[in-house]
Amino acid sequence: MTPAHRDRTQPGALGLVLARSTRLLGVEPFFMEFIAGMEERLVTRDMSVLLHVVATYEEEIAAYRRWAEAGLVDAVAVVNLTEGDDRPAVLQDLGLPAVLVGTWPYDPELPSVRTDDGGPVRDAVARLAELGHRVVARVAGPPNLLHTQARTAAQREACREAGIEAVVVEGDYTAESGEQLTAELLKRSSRPTAILYDNDVMAGAGLAAAKYLGLEIPADLSLIAWDDSTLCRLASPPLTTMTVDVHHFGVQVAEAALDCLDDRPMVERWSPSAHFVQRGTTGPAPA
Repeated sequence: MTPAHRDRTQPGALGLVLARSTRLLGVEPFFMEFIAGMEERLVTRDMSVLLHVVATYEEEIAAYRRWAEAGLVDAVAVVNLTEGDDRPAVLQDLGLPAVLVGTWPYDPELPSVRTDDGGPVRDAVARLAELGHRVVARVAGPPNLLHTQARTAAQREACREAGIEAVVVEGDYTAESGEQLTAELLKRSSRPTAILYDNDVMAGAGLAAAKYLGLEIPADLSLIAWDDSTLCRLASPPLTTMTVDVHHFGVQVAEAALDCLDDRPMVERWSPSAHFVQRGTTGPAPA
């Protein structure tokens, strides 16, 4: 299928379809900062981001088909890549230029901006091991996401090398899952003394759950969030994070899309690497 011809005299658009809850989008800062980065670069070409939120990947693919047929966007950014992901092949069949965003272990036929999700997890585990923690848990994101799988593999490998126990429970990025799973972890007979979270929303809820159960943070329990945000800095105590420059990540994606539209050769691009920022929720393991 060939996309409908779009009037190039009109402002262009980079499409972004998010298959997630609109309620979650309202409380999770990551994508708003990510979009702001894309907009900053695109505005120099009189382009903008066209955002569409759907409930399922099937609806996401249907949106791509509508966009291609109507010529509504010049290109799309594909996020939250999954195992056996059909979207890259569908977009190639549609002839719709696309940028793959995030963990992608295969040689891409489409432009991509990749992320290193394993390295930062290994760094976090190493720091916790140095502080004496022997049971390190993680409240992960959905298990079908490639970046979740990469983080889980890195956590287990790093914990095995350090001779400590790794525990992984699967959440969905919501505050409800962060609260519930943290409470369940803290009721285990082999209770973790440190918990990593795959986003800031689950980490904030986990902090509240631990305090509700009477634990002192970080004397009794250390917590590390992924993705720094105002939510992390305003928590009490402020959350230690694996911090990513999300804004620049968005800029990189927009630049990859513009290269594609300008028929420039594909350049290997990586998102900014997450780095450890010590705040008030990480300390030595309890005796």
